[in-house]
Amino acid sequence: MGEANRHQAGVREVIFGEGVTLVEPVNLYGCQLGDGVFVGPFVEIQRHVQIGAGCRIQSHSFICEYVTLGEGCFIGHGVMFANDLFRDGRPNPDPASWGRIQLGQRVVVGSNATILAVTICDEAVIGAGSVVTRDIEQKGIYAGNPARLVRPLP
Repeated sequence: MGEANRHQAGVREVIFGEGVTLVEPVNLYGCQLGDGVFVGPFVEIQRHVQIGAGCRIQSHSFICEYVTLGEGCFIGHGVMFANDLFRDGRPNPDPASWGRIQLGQRVVVGSNATILAVTICDEAVIGAGSVVTRDIEQKGIYAGNPARLVRPLP
């Protein structure tokens, strides 16, 4: 029997703003967290991710490479970000070809939502369990699979 190649979860090569709170265990590497960010337990944030000031990321969420969150975003429990869309029917090993994900300021994402390679405008609300497959350009409440506008917000 062979040996497993083991890696410990932890915090490596992270740039922290002032007043960041991490509730361990977390797995963060090569990312940047702004002032006052809160990260709950069992969260993974990968490299090339930027989290804006005042964001709250709840437990069991996964933020893949090349995600940018504006200031004041709320990410609910178990939210998944995915930017490799398996266009060839299998994982693409080339990060340069992965999509980018951008959330504006004060975006709220409900628990167990999935955010694919999209851009979401400021102050949008994504309902729990929704799957965002297209850019969101109008402030409003979105829900479903695929997520659709339920009602605009003022």
